[in-house]
Amino acid sequence: MAFPNSCKKSLFYIMGNSKSFSRTITGISLLLLAGCSWVPRSTPTQKQVRSYSKSKKNKAALDYKFLSMNPQIADILASEIQPLISTLNRHNFRSSRNDHIGAGDVLTISIFELGNGLFSSSDRSITATSTGGDGSVGGTPRISMQNLPPTQVEGDGTIMVPYVGRMNVMGKTPSQVATLIQKSLKGKSQDPQVMVRIQNDIGNTVIVSGEVAKPGRVVLSLADEHLSDVVAIAGGTKYPPQDTQIELVRHNKIGATDLATLENHPEQDIRADPGDRIRVIYQPRTFTAFGAIGQTQQRNEIKFGTATLTLAGALSRIGGPSDNTADANGVYLLRYEDEVVCRRLGIPLKPGYHTAPVVYEIDLMNPTQYFLAQKIPVKDHDTILITNAATDSFYKINMLIGTLMGEGMTAGLYAVR
Repeated sequence: MAFPNSCKKSLFYIMGNSKSFSRTITGISLLLLAGCSWVPRSTPTQKQVRSYSKSKKNKAALDYKFLSMNPQIADILASEIQPLISTLNRHNFRSSRNDHIGAGDVLTISIFELGNGLFSSSDRSITATSTGGDGSVGGTPRISMQNLPPTQVEGDGTIMVPYVGRMNVMGKTPSQVATLIQKSLKGKSQDPQVMVRIQNDIGNTVIVSGEVAKPGRVVLSLADEHLSDVVAIAGGTKYPPQDTQIELVRHNKIGATDLATLENHPEQDIRADPGDRIRVIYQPRTFTAFGAIGQTQQRNEIKFGTATLTLAGALSRIGGPSDNTADANGVYLLRYEDEVVCRRLGIPLKPGYHTAPVVYEIDLMNPTQYFLAQKIPVKDHDTILITNAATDSFYKINMLIGTLMGEGMTAGLYAVR
């Protein structure tokens, strides 16, 4: 840095006079300290956050709630399982209906008759050794069997059966339909026996789309497959469970959770129902951290990387509070809480709103808060703020004064030469 000759002479004179130099530095320091509000900061101090939270003018836009963390609040947050996809399960204890016939199904109907019946043909007959009986020839009864052409269930749930007419099979099992056909053939055929099976099952299926190996239609069985089972049958997901979102559409309602929650909380892994639509979406959960963090991040949006992540784990991922600039007394968790949590916390919701912004204050200088931080789960899109220490401004001013002194000493040396 080049100094004018007048500056060099002045600085040399000041440095040559220790009393003048001392007074000058003291004056500069007092001026800088008096105006330390202009010193750049990466984040507010704890005192500023608390001050803003008490100001009605600052809170007017969002009307957020400011809460200091305590064991009661931590227990409420720790007991929450999000999201609650199980609320879509209205038939938790129902018997299986995965063998019921629906519109679009294709049925195979086989009819067995004794002797020459309605459906008998010369090329399809079964003979069995017998001592006699109706329809027998030489002691051997003649049994005929005929497979009707594949029969598709119409949109109104009906099918057409020869000599029986149109019948409604919607919601019935194959054995129930066989019994109805058999009763209708009584008196028209000799001892008819009927077998019905679903050849192409459309009604008892779910549609799986998105990030799976084999998207498409999955047929449900009497094993009552759960949501995670259906995803596995579709070839499994392409990404880790914690980064995979499962979205369920059922009866025009939508529920969503990540695959890791279905695996770790069986009560959320509800049974799949015919007609369900399951979307598998790659959506890694992230949280945002800024302020006086201990680890420099190229991006301050950090992935969870695990099925569950606590606040303590999130703080460790960002290196905790910075040793040089952070105030560990002022760590804040910012999020939008749903109406269930707000009700338990005693936070009123605005009319027409289902969430409310909440700021939780954590004091990491208190050992109790470390244990609470291990209980609090981090949610997707949470924000963690670590405030600057109040002394950070003095630290920066000290560096600035040191820089000025160094420049002055350098100018003085040039003046001596």
